Amino acid sequence: MAPHWIWQQPDWPNFNWQAERLGPFLRECVQAQGRLMGMASSVGSSLSAQSELDALLQNIVTSSAIEGEQLNVGSVRSSLARRLGLELDDANNVSQRSEGLAQLMLDATQHFAEPLTLERLLDWHEWLFPEQETDLAARPIRVGALRGDDPMQVVSGRLDRPTVHFEAPPRQGLERQLDTFLSWFTASRNQAGLDPLLRAGIAHFWFVTLHPFDDGNGRLTRTITDLALAQGEDQAIRFYAMSASILEDRSGYYRVLESCQKATLDITEWLEWFLQTLLRSLQQAMARIESVLGKARFWQAHRESELSTEQTKVLNRLLDGGERGFSEGISAAQYQAVAKVSKATATRHLTELLEKGCLIRLPGGGRSTRYQISYPGDSTQ
Repeated sequence: MAPHWIWQQPDWPNFNWQAERLGPFLRECVQAQGRLMGMASSVGSSLSAQSELDALLQNIVTSSAIEGEQLNVGSVRSSLARRLGLELDDANNVSQRSEGLAQLMLDATQHFAEPLTLERLLDWHEWLFPEQETDLAARPIRVGALRGDDPMQVVSGRLDRPTVHFEAPPRQGLERQLDTFLSWFTASRNQAGLDPLLRAGIAHFWFVTLHPFDDGNGRLTRTITDLALAQGEDQAIRFYAMSASILEDRSGYYRVLESCQKATLDITEWLEWFLQTLLRSLQQAMARIESVLGKARFWQAHRESELSTEQTKVLNRLLDGGERGFSEGISAAQYQAVAKVSKATATRHLTELLEKGCLIRLPGGGRSTRYQISYPGDSTQ
C-alpha cells in the first residue's frame, strides 16, 4: 500500500527541496533581515525595548489566536514587561496563564544558546498549561508529558463522517522520533550549507508533523521556530512576530501543511510558503520601526514649537498611524471631533500647524481639504 502520510515514506525524515525555487525568497528574506537589524540598531534603547515588547506580545497573542484562543492582552503585556524590566509588575493584571506564556516566549528567545532537550520541551508544555488542574476541560490533557496511546488526528466535519486532515505518527516509537528531531536541531545549527531560515522552516514542519503532545503542538512549534530564528540571527532581541503573519493567512497555513503532510519528502511548497510569510513579517516590522523613527524625528524637529494639548494629541494620532491614524489625511471636521474643539478653533489650529511646518495640505479644496504630517527632511513634501 502506498504511503498516505509523509511520515510513512521509507526515507522519513530525510526531507529534500528544490533550492533553485527557494533561492529568490531566501535572498529577499536575508536582505530584509539585514535592513531590519540596521534600522533597529539606530533606534534608542528605550524605543528598542518598547519595539521588542510589542513584537513579543504580538507573537504570543497571535500564536494563540491561530488556535482560536483569545488572550487577555493586558495581562500578557504586564507579564512580559515585568520580565523585561520595563515597568513595575501590576499584580492585579497578571494570571498564571499570562505568566506561563511570557516565561515560555522569553526562555526560547533570550536563552537561544541553550540546547533544546526533551526536558526543556516538557517544561515549555507545563508553562503553556499552568492552570490545567483547575480547568473544567471536556478532555483533560497530559501536561508536561508526551501524548497517550490514542491516535492523534486533526479532523473536521460530522462525528459520524469525519474528514481526517492529518494523522500523526503512532505513539509507539514517538520518543525515538522526537530524539531524532532534537539531535538534528542541535547538529543542524552548525551544518554547512543549510541556511538558518530553511532550518527554521524545516524544524517547524517536522515538529508539527510529530505532534508529540495532547494539545499545544502548534504553539510549541511556533516557539521552536522563534528559537531557531533567534539562533540564526545570534541575538535574543526580537523585532518581528512571525505568528502574526501566519495568522493573516491562517487558512493558507493549514492548507499547505495538510498538502505537504500527505505528499513526498520534497517540502519545497511548504518552505516557499514559510519564507514568503517570514518576509511579510520582516517587512511589517520595518514599517513599524520606520514609523517609530519618523515620530522621534518629528518631535525632535518640533521640540521648541509651542503646541496646544489638542494639537499634540491630533499629531500623535496621525504619527501613530494604523486604523485610527487617518491614512488618507485628516479633515477639519475630523480634527474637530478628535480634539473636541469648536469648528473655529479647529480651523485656527490647522492653520497654525501649517505655518509651523507640522502639517501639509493635500490636493483638494473646500470641505474635502485634508492634512497630513510633514516629516522633516522628506523631499517629497
